[in-house]
Amino acid sequence: MVNEQTVLDRKKNGGVKKTYDFPSWTLFLAVCAVGIGGTFQYGYNVSIINAPTQHIHRFLNETWISRYRMELSPDLLTFLWSVIASIFSLGGLCGALIGGSMAIRLGRKGALLMNNIIAVLAAVLMGISFPTGLFELLIVGRFLIGINSGIGICVQPLYIGEVAPKHLRGGMAMGSSIFLTGGILTGQIIGLRELLGGEMYWPLLLSSSSFPAFAQLLFLPWFPESPRYLLIDRGDELSCAKALKRFHGSLQYQREMEDIQQEYFALDGEKPRKPWQLFTDRGVRWQLITVIVMTMGQQLSGINAIYFYATYIFEQAGISAEKIPYVTLGTGACECLTALTCGLLIDYVGRRYLIIGGYLLMILWSIVLTFSLTYQELYSWVPYVSMTSIFAFILSFGLGPGITQ
Repeated sequence: MVNEQTVLDRKKNGGVKKTYDFPSWTLFLAVCAVGIGGTFQYGYNVSIINAPTQHIHRFLNETWISRYRMELSPDLLTFLWSVIASIFSLGGLCGALIGGSMAIRLGRKGALLMNNIIAVLAAVLMGISFPTGLFELLIVGRFLIGINSGIGICVQPLYIGEVAPKHLRGGMAMGSSIFLTGGILTGQIIGLRELLGGEMYWPLLLSSSSFPAFAQLLFLPWFPESPRYLLIDRGDELSCAKALKRFHGSLQYQREMEDIQQEYFALDGEKPRKPWQLFTDRGVRWQLITVIVMTMGQQLSGINAIYFYATYIFEQAGISAEKIPYVTLGTGACECLTALTCGLLIDYVGRRYLIIGGYLLMILWSIVLTFSLTYQELYSWVPYVSMTSIFAFILSFGLGPGITQ
């Protein structure tokens, strides 16, 4: 049932009672069940690759020696490590390209459940790479978990946006950013050497991405499919009404039902369009351009590179290898903090100013980081400027560009 809070606003409403609806527990728990296997999984797998950097380097070198009776050159070692770290992003691109089609064919809920099979397979491959002595399995596993993350980050916002009440849709959309930053922070905590960041446990760390997948497989089936998908894509009005009643209560679901029905009649049986068909529709041209520009700006901003290679920068700053995971933990805490508090600023400042201001600050700190990395050998304090720039860059990202997720 939906809880109600009655507020008497005599100045604005002439003494008329105004009722505000708040989400039910079913809706809140459904968002959590979707998020744990969606953007949480993405953030988790972005961050856990940092902790075992040195252990994977050692594994690559030992494997190479056992195969070819010679050590890896530093350049080749860096190349192999870069492939393992960055192929996750290539997998994410592939996942995002097929995520929309999966959401239409299988439903939002069905696509997310099927997506967990990819995550479990990826976890198994990464987990057995060390005992089998095949570092190629790390590359394949990271690619697959990238596909999983790309699908999740594409389908999760669809589900949340379609189950959220109209007056809470904007606020609940922040759930994607909150789960993403929560995944980053959780991955950094699990990656501490006291947990799974030790030399003997790094295969378990990489395969731990199966736990969010199993959690979603366990909890998500208990919640309904997206009501909008049920009515518009499947034409099942009865199931749509049942889903809305569970999400919004039997007394309040009718308003949401009417909105979906109006959209259904406005579409007049129009089939879902392919991505390339949108480019020929002048009616959505500017909306499409806006989405593309904002998404490109966010993904090309360098935030993933900061997370992937933060360990190198902290090493050059003179921080001991034992303390680097704890310093890296601060980067996740910074973005998680901004994601939790950014919702309060949106209502007062607006998304446009936060996004523009965030990018301007990111440009500033990128310039500072570039100069500090270039001249860090001149003075002993310059490496600490590099480290400070990383934290400031992440805070700036969470302040603005991060809310476009």
